[in-house]
Amino acid sequence: MKSYENAIAIKGVTKRYDGFVLDNISFDVPKGCIMGFIGQNGAGKTTTIRSLLHITDIDSGEISLLGMDHVKDEAELKKRIAVVFDELPFHDMFNVKDMAKIFRGLYPDWNDDTYMKYIDRFQLPKKKKIGQFSKGMKMKLQIACALSHNAELLVMDEATTGLDPVVRDEILHIFMEYLGNGERSILMSSHITSDLEKIADMVTFIDKGRILLTGYKDEILESHGILRCAKDYIQNVDPEDIVSIRTNNFGAEIMVNDRENAKMKYRDTVIDPASLDDIMLYYVHRDAKEWS
Repeated sequence: MKSYENAIAIKGVTKRYDGFVLDNISFDVPKGCIMGFIGQNGAGKTTTIRSLLHITDIDSGEISLLGMDHVKDEAELKKRIAVVFDELPFHDMFNVKDMAKIFRGLYPDWNDDTYMKYIDRFQLPKKKKIGQFSKGMKMKLQIACALSHNAELLVMDEATTGLDPVVRDEILHIFMEYLGNGERSILMSSHITSDLEKIADMVTFIDKGRILLTGYKDEILESHGILRCAKDYIQNVDPEDIVSIRTNNFGAEIMVNDRENAKMKYRDTVIDPASLDDIMLYYVHRDAKEWS
């Protein structure tokens, strides 16, 4: 089995559509890591995921998964990767037991016992047709299938969207268990940043087909802050320190990209920590001088 440092390595990948370009993107997902892949709907998350799974052909660049080429080694990779989409790709007429038969034939490392443990844990009915499942049940079934063939890499596209907070929390806990021994990795695309704040080690932020930020989540959160001030104070803030400025009737909120430095420079202001949601919002508006 080939050794590798990065579960995913994306270098200079470009994909052009009419009206949208995935523009020369690069980022790595180190082995043993949960990477949160964030951005607005339409930012390029799904195109990136479809490209790395070779559902979509890229125009240029390189993609390596588990140390292998995503095109040349596609057959081998499909045995070692698990994918969870936001829409269930299984036929409505099947039931839980039918899915076990299908997957048994697809994956050499499929484990019936592991699968049935997840089915029981998720309290999924074994004979009911999938077409009669709720959205949450369908998502749990996909996750049960994804985690039952000893995959080294789990790729999820908006897998927790539409699930209630209790179910989402349970699933996030299971993902943490799955990482276990440090040999497995997760790429988790989501616009629910609170989920990623709980479990992601790293974050990559994509907007309009370009990577704006990628790195360790804690470092990104620590380096950004929201400076609160009166509107006439804005002129005192160095443009180099500013991500974007949000104004309201009471004053201004400026996202700064180096919180510690800003605390030294602007001692007469309050600088609060920023959440991933805040960071996403202010970066999306980075081209506007001020927004509200």
